[in-house]
Amino acid sequence: MPIISNRDVMMGKPVIKGTRITVESILERLAAGESEAQIIEANPRLRLSDIREALRFAADALHADVVYPTDADAA
Repeated sequence: MPIISNRDVMMGKPVIKGTRITVESILERLAAGESEAQIIEANPRLRLSDIREALRFAADALHADVVYPTDADAA
């Protein structure tokens, strides 16, 4: 399933098409140490390819020409 964004679904956050599962929630769960299998078990509508697509989406988003602030910028 592709990633979609619709302002009427989850306030426009990118989600797995046909679900209300956000890319953000998948990334947070992975960052917290959950395995792909655990995420799929908790969300049976997801497939492994959906999780991989969420990772690809996040990586692509970071390719944008954006300058991210550093600690030095806050001083």
